[in-house]
Amino acid sequence: MRTIRHVVLDLDGTIYKGGRLFPCTLPFLACLKRLEIGCTFLTNNTSRSAADYVEKLRRLGIEARREQIYTPAQSAIGYVRERLPRAKALAVLGTPSLCGEFEQAGFEVSWERPEAVIVGFDTTLTYERLCRTAWWISRGLPFVATHPDLVCPTDEATVLVDCGSICAALSAATGRRPVVLGKPDPGMLLEICRELHLAPGEVAMAGDRIYTDMEMARRAGVFSVLVLSGEAKEEDAAALSPPPDLVVRHVGEFGEWLERSRNEPA
Repeated sequence: MRTIRHVVLDLDGTIYKGGRLFPCTLPFLACLKRLEIGCTFLTNNTSRSAADYVEKLRRLGIEARREQIYTPAQSAIGYVRERLPRAKALAVLGTPSLCGEFEQAGFEVSWERPEAVIVGFDTTLTYERLCRTAWWISRGLPFVATHPDLVCPTDEATVLVDCGSICAALSAATGRRPVVLGKPDPGMLLEICRELHLAPGEVAMAGDRIYTDMEMARRAGVFSVLVLSGEAKEEDAAALSPPPDLVVRHVGEFGEWLERSRNEPA
């Protein structure tokens, strides 16, 4: 942990749950600042734009810049530009915020003659748009999912059906599977390393999900920190092979480990 210069933090389940900030979060972020360790917030949730997340964090008492927020919308935009350079019009099954991300990147969101289909976490989903999306997928258009999550964490008495479950319905209806971006694909994490000119060994990834956060950290070769404040439980951590580099109850404990690594002699 002595070599860590930057921490990448999952959001829901790691620093907050739904609309509730964990008590340890602000002291942990203050600890990072005190140790001169940078941080980036990374989420698979594409129902909000990066600007939306900046505003949500501000309401929770966290001052973050837009460039500190990474979502799979950025990966999807990069994927279309690199792999589908002729695609300018996109059928985006997503919230107005997600559609806005693509429009700001220079794409047209269109259901008339799209050249590719993008599916995200659509909290504004309607049956009509779901069926229209299935139609274009059935016609052979490139089919891209922003992330694989089946459900989104929440502190409410409901199950939030996420992008992976929406894509499962589309795949069942069309017989086609999407290209899946977002965690656990290491692309976003490696892009953060490149932008900050950091080696993977200088970066830590902290999150509460084994099959996304921890798998992404493993594939990228960064220090992995599993927090037990969200989805993963102690028995899940114990069963992991290989195990994460560190398992803590919450990010506050991770901060304590970082401080000890700086203060104790080598």
